Amino acid sequence: MAQGEVDTKKCGSALVSSLATGLKPRYHFAALEKTYYERLPYRNHIVLQENTQHATRFIALANVGNPEKKKYLYAFSIVPMKLMDAAELVKQPPDVTENPYRKLGKEISIGKQIPAPEEESACQFFFDLNERQGRKRSSTGRERKSPHPKQPRKPPQPPGPCWFCLASPEVEKHLVVNVGTHSVVELSAEVVEEVEKYKATLRRFFKSRGKRCILFERNYKSHHLQLQVIPVPLSRCATDDIKDAFITQAQEQQIELLEIPEHSDIKQIAQPGAAYFYVELDTGEKLFHRIKKNFPLQFGREVLASEAILNIPDKSDWRQCQISKEEEETLARRFRKDFEPFDFTLDD
Repeated sequence: MAQGEVDTKKCGSALVSSLATGLKPRYHFAALEKTYYERLPYRNHIVLQENTQHATRFIALANVGNPEKKKYLYAFSIVPMKLMDAAELVKQPPDVTENPYRKLGKEISIGKQIPAPEEESACQFFFDLNERQGRKRSSTGRERKSPHPKQPRKPPQPPGPCWFCLASPEVEKHLVVNVGTHSVVELSAEVVEEVEKYKATLRRFFKSRGKRCILFERNYKSHHLQLQVIPVPLSRCATDDIKDAFITQAQEQQIELLEIPEHSDIKQIAQPGAAYFYVELDTGEKLFHRIKKNFPLQFGREVLASEAILNIPDKSDWRQCQISKEEEETLARRFRKDFEPFDFTLDD
């Protein structure tokens, strides 16, 4: 169907839209506009935030015997849900898209067609998706504005002494080998770009020394973004071994560690303030766990220090890694010198 054949702003049913959102049918057939259209299947859950559910296929059919000879028959075979294996039922098609009704929200005015505002066009398959949401109305039907404008939420502040703030008296500055231009309070585009530069540079640096670079982040019980970078000698194991170690130990601890697309951004998956654990392998493969309740604080260290990877299980506890300040200063100077040829901050 050509996109211009149906004006989705003026036709459709808010009631059917609401029903489709709530019922989540496997197949949704429509004939309201007397034309044929089949969209890509869409998912009925929010990835990594809700349990995986079956996909829905939306198919619109033309009227029987129409002079344009548009398709009005659709042959398909469907197995009842109760006869299907659960894993097969929720298997997502490779071309699945996001749910087109997501913007409907929980409050939809049934039976009314609201003109679409210019800045929010609703090109959403014959249904009105432009109901205004979340605002109270007076008995006259007019919107009431709150007398107290909502103030922007301030970023959370550390409750006490911090080992990672450069301005803190507790920070061990002799261990700092490089300082970027931007500080991380909220990840602006400039900060993201700088972090990616550091990641790419560290990968090149460790590769030149016969090591692969594994990164992980635990955004849980922490007031800072702490991106841990661990070099693993190429001779120790393959990347697949590291990936398997993370997944196996996660399963043993009943942690749902999912593989996410390499091109995906954490901002697309985790909402602001959400707790999560994240791994990035040297191949670009990514693993993600959304923390809902409790999470082992040393999980990343435990996996990499295990016999399958670095074989230093006693180092999984940072308290077992303490050395004298003199030794720390020596190691920091050595790293700073070795890293200098790769240091992009010296180019400015």
